[in-house]
Amino acid sequence: MTNALVVKAANLIRNGDIAGAEFALVSLAETEGDYALVAALDTLPPKDLLAVIREYDTSKESVVNLLVTPEQFARAVVMERLYGDHSHVRLRGMVNAVLFRDDSQTGEFLEAIGDVDGGCEALIDYLSDRDEEVVHFVTYDTFNVNRTEEGDEVDKSEVSDRDWKELTWLLKHEHPDMFEQIWPVLKKRMKERLRREMELERQEQELQEQKKLESEERPAAAARPTAVVDPGEESAL
Repeated sequence: MTNALVVKAANLIRNGDIAGAEFALVSLAETEGDYALVAALDTLPPKDLLAVIREYDTSKESVVNLLVTPEQFARAVVMERLYGDHSHVRLRGMVNAVLFRDDSQTGEFLEAIGDVDGGCEALIDYLSDRDEEVVHFVTYDTFNVNRTEEGDEVDKSEVSDRDWKELTWLLKHEHPDMFEQIWPVLKKRMKERLRREMELERQEQELQEQKKLESEERPAAAARPTAVVDPGEESAL
């Protein structure tokens, strides 16, 4: 029955029926127990498992997200990068939903992600829109970019948001080897982003100045005197 349900779930996923696939997997847990579902998830291709996990809905609890193992999830996280979602909204949603489902396992999930090829790169994507705060945290141990004094450091209880701040704190203080692979890349990306923003701002200023000059020249041209022709003067023709 387990194999039949796995095949059914995989076919539903390929046909785009993610809700139906999750229902089939949940039915397996209800009839044969959680361990049967965990074993079934291990036989699903990472891309199929990812398709179910990335449909995470904060309004309901997902049995699959509750039972997926660190190794299974790590493979799915890496696979998520292939979707090319530049906003990384799905990535952050699924990481938060699974990574912080049980505080006692958060470290195991992080280690599993760090152990798989592409895992740290996925976490870089996860933190990409917080690059400045993360880089600041490296030196000052606070996410407030305006705080640089001794004593500004935050402890874990202050950043337990089950989101990017808590993840960053855990990486720096409990998984430093992983963090050393992540923050330098974020710093490089931050510098490149700031350079692009400054270039765009410079171009915008030049465009505004050009428009201003053109608007000043137009009235001057309109004010130039025109030659007056004597109506009594006959044409040479």
